Amino acid sequence: MTRIKICCIASLAEMRAAIAAGSDAVGLVARMPSGPGPIADDRIAAIAAAVPPPVAAFLLTSETRADAIADHVRRTGVPVVQIVSHIDPDESARLAQLLPHTRRVQVIHVEGPGAVDMIPRYAPHIHAFLLDSGRPGAVVPMLGGTGAVHDWATSAAFVAASPHPVFLAGGLTADNVGDAIARVKPFGVDACSGLRTDGALDTAKLAAFAAAVRQADR
Repeated sequence: MTRIKICCIASLAEMRAAIAAGSDAVGLVARMPSGPGPIADDRIAAIAAAVPPPVAAFLLTSETRADAIADHVRRTGVPVVQIVSHIDPDESARLAQLLPHTRRVQVIHVEGPGAVDMIPRYAPHIHAFLLDSGRPGAVVPMLGGTGAVHDWATSAAFVAASPHPVFLAGGLTADNVGDAIARVKPFGVDACSGLRTDGALDTAKLAAFAAAVRQADR
């Protein structure tokens, strides 16, 4: 069964709506250089504390040094950290030492076939990958929430080569998530901007997205 992760959760009400719709995980976006959805660390901590098991709360952090990432996780109390930058692999290795009991998810921004070559840089130090459509090398880095679809052929190759579970993000909606699951075969799918209307989580879009994922699984 394909896992569902709903990102850019901004309130307790949004978190509860996502879980009621069948989400297996919720993403809480901290300060970012650009993109939608960032909320203050104290709000992240409050929402994460209210997430009922077995649903997982993810902290999306733009910190790039292991010490800073670990401090961010400790301040917010979130059990899963999603590292949205292509950090130095040495920092990834150090983070594994600092946070041995925290699940660590490395984002890979799919800008071309070379994304697959990044697997061995991080695989020894993490628990999962997440493929997104950011542009980390832009003048103002874009680290997620772009609403853009990337090349799913590369994503499928990444999934086939990865020793870890892989989440797929980037422009997913109810209209295309079934095709994405069929073509990429990810462990899970992740949506943010495609489920929002005027910045707020749209429960109709959320329900349609969850239904499309379940239909694809069937």
